[in-house]
Amino acid sequence: MESVETRINIIGPALRVLLREGDKLPLVRWQSDSVADAVTLDLSEDILDGLKLAMGDQPTSKAVTIDGIGTFVAEQVTWSGRLAGKVAFVTGAAQGFGAGIAEGLAREGALVAVADMNHAGAQATAARINEAIGAERCVGLAVNVTDGDSVASAIHSTVKAFGGIDIVMSNAGVLKAGSVKTQSESDFEFVTRVNYMGYFIVVKYAAPVMAISHALDPDVWTDIIQINSKSGLEGSNKNGAYAGSKFGGIGLTQSFALELISDGIKVNSICPGNFFDGPLWSDPENGLFAQYLRAGKVPGAKTTDDVKHFYEAKVPMGRGCTVPDVLRAIYYLVEQLYETGQALPVTGGQVMLN
Repeated sequence: MESVETRINIIGPALRVLLREGDKLPLVRWQSDSVADAVTLDLSEDILDGLKLAMGDQPTSKAVTIDGIGTFVAEQVTWSGRLAGKVAFVTGAAQGFGAGIAEGLAREGALVAVADMNHAGAQATAARINEAIGAERCVGLAVNVTDGDSVASAIHSTVKAFGGIDIVMSNAGVLKAGSVKTQSESDFEFVTRVNYMGYFIVVKYAAPVMAISHALDPDVWTDIIQINSKSGLEGSNKNGAYAGSKFGGIGLTQSFALELISDGIKVNSICPGNFFDGPLWSDPENGLFAQYLRAGKVPGAKTTDDVKHFYEAKVPMGRGCTVPDVLRAIYYLVEQLYETGQALPVTGGQVMLN
């Protein structure tokens, strides 16, 4: 028999489908104790078949207690937004691009798991977003995307908090610039493990949970979106570890898309241009402007401002990519039901596909 954690990961998403009223899936919270007027079920056989049979006469029940598992309480979605009621799991979301994505999704009505290796930062970001939007739609979770147990735990926590997952944003990433002639093997491996292996691990543990909704209702589709980079579309001088990991990520996206389409999961990548205002670029000590200045990557540059102007001049639109630019791409991919396996550039014209 499946573990309690596995059973919760199945029951939560299934109940979201079985207890919905209308087109929007409800929020389903797990709790250890029972509540008044809950329907009590004993699922000793196959979970999905047992739930469908048991809930046949109780399609609008608001609470279900499963013997030995706990109680699942459903709340119908009454708020608005283009993502109203969708559950999003966002990695690398404590700061920078990830935090901006998490806030944008929450403002459009999504329930968001703000996941990051910096647990305190993730919790602080979730609290800040909740306060900004005036609603409790975010939770802060700890996750190390290079560790399967950590990812599995974060996915499970998301299901307990919200009932399932509709959108995975694989955003966590690192960059260490350096020449192939001098970069350490440990630095190269670190970048590859976070950017490439981390994406694989997140999909490995999220996809089975996401597949449950489509198994119960073929009209329910979910999305995995990797935040890639323009460096996944063209090589990057003295930045091979990063570009290689991003090229590999697009290969994973295309392969996952082919495999997971039968589970009703669309898989796409977004390839943003340079996010100059975020800490990845602008941190005064370890940001890319500082790294590139130290590495001599920009001829004649004497300051980080010189490096920034050099890179802004490479963009036909004359500026870096912003969080709203990427959010518009996310909304497109979620709403477009006939798109999977794609690498969508958001580069201000700097990289154009053939």
